[in-house]
Order: sequence, then structure tokens, then C-alpha cells
Amino acid sequence: MSRRVGNNLDEMETDISRVASSRRHSENLPYVHKVGVPPKPNLLKEITDTVKETFFHDDPLRHFKDQSKTKKLVLGIQAVFPILDWGRSYNLSKFKGDLIGGLTIASLCIPQDIGYARLANLDPQYGLYSSFVPPLVYAFMGSSRDIAIGPVAVVSLLLGSMLQQELDPVKQKLEYQRLAFTATFFAGITQFVLGFFRLGFLIDFLSHASIVGFMAGAAITISLQQLKGLLGIKIFTKETDIVSVMRSVFAAAHHGWNWQTIVIGVSFLAFLLVAKFIGRKNKRYFWVPAIAPLISVILSTLFVFIFHAEKDGVQIVRHIDRGINPPSVKEIYFSGEYLAKGFKIGVIAGLIALTEAAAIGRTFAALKDYQIDGNKEMVALGTMNIVGSMTSCYVATGSFSRSAVNYMAGCQTAVSNIIMSCIVLLTLELITPLFKYTPNAILASIIISAVIGLIDINAMTLLYKIDKFDFVACMGAFLGVVFHSVEIGLLIAVAISFAKILLQVTRPRIAVLGKVPRTTVYRNIQQYPEATKVPGILIVRVDSAIYFSNSNYMRDRTLRWLTDEEEQIKETNQQKIQYLIVEMSPVTDIDTSGIHALEDLFKSLQKRNVELVLANPGQMVLDKLHASGFPDMIGEDKIFLTVADAVMTCAPKMEP
Repeated sequence: MSRRVGNNLDEMETDISRVASSRRHSENLPYVHKVGVPPKPNLLKEITDTVKETFFHDDPLRHFKDQSKTKKLVLGIQAVFPILDWGRSYNLSKFKGDLIGGLTIASLCIPQDIGYARLANLDPQYGLYSSFVPPLVYAFMGSSRDIAIGPVAVVSLLLGSMLQQELDPVKQKLEYQRLAFTATFFAGITQFVLGFFRLGFLIDFLSHASIVGFMAGAAITISLQQLKGLLGIKIFTKETDIVSVMRSVFAAAHHGWNWQTIVIGVSFLAFLLVAKFIGRKNKRYFWVPAIAPLISVILSTLFVFIFHAEKDGVQIVRHIDRGINPPSVKEIYFSGEYLAKGFKIGVIAGLIALTEAAAIGRTFAALKDYQIDGNKEMVALGTMNIVGSMTSCYVATGSFSRSAVNYMAGCQTAVSNIIMSCIVLLTLELITPLFKYTPNAILASIIISAVIGLIDINAMTLLYKIDKFDFVACMGAFLGVVFHSVEIGLLIAVAISFAKILLQVTRPRIAVLGKVPRTTVYRNIQQYPEATKVPGILIVRVDSAIYFSNSNYMRDRTLRWLTDEEEQIKETNQQKIQYLIVEMSPVTDIDTSGIHALEDLFKSLQKRNVELVLANPGQMVLDKLHASGFPDMIGEDKIFLTVADAVMTCAPKMEP
């Protein structure tokens, strides 16, 4: 009896010593965190969260929470008309800045509008109409403080080139104007719908690189088109590509050029370029390039009037209709064969106008450190073009050159657009007869000097240095516009942008990781050459979500890495690969095809006697993996929080 008790005491002491020893041993080892099993996802909540992040990521209704019905009504009206919000704090100091800004951009926009209307193959007054009504509407509904609204060169050229493919602007003048108003109406509808349904993210599919190339190509094309007015050529091609334009220019060299027109155009073009250079070199003289076009128009008009240069072949404006915008609701095609054509042209022009306005608004909002709501901007731009189409306007948007002048002039709010609109109104009512003797050459000079800034050589150089594919996209859009047409250039820009997205989605980067010396950090061995591979373990990282479009590539590329690694091991007699660790922290999402690819990868590895291990899968990925039963297939103990934990656990288990 006593011997049995003594033996039991000895066994208890031995067990206690073993526990103490194991505790001391475990205290010396780093703790391996287990990846928690997420709760079963709620389908309705998952769908709701996805929709919210897609369309309402900025939580636009947060201001309405816990407010009375009256307050909600007021906030709703202010959301539609922001002027009712910031207008309450408007003061004389802000008005001074807006007055200077409005007067400055008015002096710039009046001559530009006349020229841009010609670019769209419309009478000069339609350019002025488009700088009267749309800016007023935008001032009440827009949220940008700096953007200046009106016709712009690129949209005018795009609209003109697409419209004249359907109708002759001279022989079918009335129908052409009606189709222009129809296109403007549908451009506004497109912009409004995108903003109202919060689909603004769609315009982000047009990459920055393709926009740079498209704008540069459009600037070259616009400048070439102005050779007709600059050289005084009467018979000129309707094509926009560089080959057709230069052939037309040289064909008229012997008898179609007018030397008086060339003298006027070239001399004032030089004056405008010098004025731009002065404004660029010294920001205090921003008003010099802003007022230079109006000075050029006044001086050249006086010159033609005094010397009657029109009798020597100098082409002049001759007539601009006097008075404010006539209604044009009845002129819009709501039925018939031109409805579809107007819709197609309007959608394209609306999207390009929207892209330009969004880029301008974001640029100046960042400079002044304030926020603009992109969707509200789209609603405002859409509304102003819908109203504009009913008041004899064509597509208007934000102008970068005028917005830059507006910003440098010290504008404070959208009131600068109202002031500019009032000046244009006075011009329409009182001053338009004075433009009768304005030479076309000066309008061509103004347009060339305005669009030359769209050619951003520095941006192209930077694209080449940073991303060669972006540079190819840029050049594709540029060459498409210059050598074929604006529409083809735009199509190439969109196609290359989508091609880049597809390439990045279908061919994600998969990197082999190694351990950075004296750390527990594992990084790409190409980026960190000093990082060392762990013997017997291959660690790869998938740098993308795993979808049906790239799941097979992910599986095949991972197996190819494994094959390459095994071939190197045979040559160097190193330890055989026994574990494949997939670092999944960059994998933001996975679908059923992705899970099937992981299952296939697991089966392929089993045949090679290699175990599959996952490290740091995100919550959404882990939800779907557990829903599919994948952790049961590979084992719950094969999912780790970090690569370091996975290596620390797997390394001791490897066979020599």
C-alpha cells in the first residue's frame, strides 16, 4: 500500500516536471496566431454592403441623419442648388475676387466662343449663346468654385466632325443646327443620368494616358484645321486627318493663299504666344494672356475696317445675330431618322465633355483644398446642357484655359460664371455688330494659341519613364486622332484603356518571396536580392483578386514556379520542396472559379507530395473559402496569419 502511494507520488512529480519543462520550452518559442473562422456571412448584408460601396461610398445621405423633416427639406434643396448654402456667407470681399475673375474670363471667352463655334461648323452667335445660359445654370447647381463654363475646342471639333458626317453644314444648314441641338440634348441626358444614378466611376475607365494622347492629337488636328483661316484658303477639305489637310493646304499654295491674311494671322499669333509666355513666366501677369485675344480682335478689326482689307481677299466674320438666345425646343429631333444619330453623337460628346470637366474640377479643388461631389457635378453639367439645347446652345463644359485664368484672377465662388454670363449678354445685345469686320485669321490665331497648351510633352515623357504600356496607349490615341479622325482616336484610347485593364486582371503578378535577413519579413526576391529562400519551402504571393479571368493563370503560373524551383534543386542537390505557401494578403476577393483553381492546385501538389499552405487571407476571401469547404480539404491547421508563422510551423515538420 505504501509502495503504491510512493509510486503514485513519483509519477505525479515526473508529470509536474514535464509540464514545467514544456511550459519553459513553449515560452521560448514565438506564439503562432490562429486565423479565426469568420461568422457565416449574411447574404442580404453582403449585397447591401457591396451596393453601398459601389454607388454610395461617400455616404451622401449622412447630413440628413437625425434631422427634422423641415431641415431635411432644406438640406435637399441645398444639395440640388449649392448656391443656397454657400450664398448665405457670401460677402463683398468674395465678390471682388469673383468680379475680377468674371471680367477676365469674359474677355477671354468672347473671341474664343466665336472661333469655337466655327470649329463646330455653326454660326458665331451659337458660341456666345453657349457662354450665356449654361454658366448661369451651373452657377446655381455646380459645386466647383473655379471651373469656367463654355464651349471648348476639343468638344467643338468632335461635335463638328461627327455632325458633318451626317449633314452638310452649308447646304443643309437648318437640319445641321437641329442635329447639333439634338446631340447637345442627349449629351446633357447622358451626363445627368450618370450623375443621378451615381455611375460616375464609368468615366474613370478612360485612362489618364489615353486622355493625354487624345488631347494632344486633338490640339494638332484643331491647329491644322485653322490653316484655312490663317492662310486665307477658300476651298478646304472636310477631313481632319493630317494627310488630307496638308494635301489641301499645298494644293492651294499657288493661287489659294492670301498674303494679307497671312500677315494678320501670323503677326497676331506671335503676339498671343508672347502674351502666354509672359503669363507663364510671371504669375502676376496672368491677365496678359487673358486679355490678349480681345485686344487682338479689336486691333485686327480696326485694321480691316480702316484699310478695307476685305476687298483684298481677307475673309471676315461679316454677321453675328444680335440678341439673346432664341428658344430651340421645337428644333430638337425627338423622332425620325436623326434621333438615333443625335443620340449617338450626344453620348460621345457628353462623355468627353464630362471627362474634361471632371479633370478640371478635381485639379482646382485639390489646389484650394476643398471637396467636390463628382455625381452632383455630372447632374449640374447635364442639366445645363439640357437647358442649353433648348436655348440654342451646343455642348458646353469646363474650359481648362479659362478655369486657370479664373483661378489666378482670385475667384472665390461660381459667381464669376454669372458675371461672365452677364458680360456675354451685353455683348449679344450691344456689341455683336462691331464684330462684322473681324478677320477669320484672328479667330484662327486665337484657337491655335488656346489649344497649343493641350500638347503636354512633359506628361508624355513622364509616361514613357514610368509605364511603357501607358505611353503606348497615349501614342495610340494621339496617332489615331492625327492620322485618321477624332472618333477613331477616341476609339483607340478607349480600346487601349480596356486592354490594359484586361491585361492586368487576366495576368496578375505572382512573386516568389524570400526571408529578409535578420527579420521575420518575407518579400519579393526580385525586389530584395538579399532575401533568401527557405530550404524545402516555396513561398509565392498573388498580387490580385482571383477571378474566373485569371484563376487558371494563377494556378498554372504557381505550378510553373514550383517546377522551375524543383529543376534548380536537382542541379544543386538542395532539399526537396515539401511545402508551398501562398501569401494571400493582396488577394482582395475570390470567386468560385478561383476556389476551383485552388482545389486543382491542391490536387496537383498532392501528386508531387507537396502540401499547400495559405497565409493571411482577407475576411471576404476567408468567408468564401469556408463556405466552399476548402479549409476542410487542406486542413484547418494549414491556414496561418503570417508567412513567418507558416514557415515556423512547417519547417520543423519537414523530412530531411
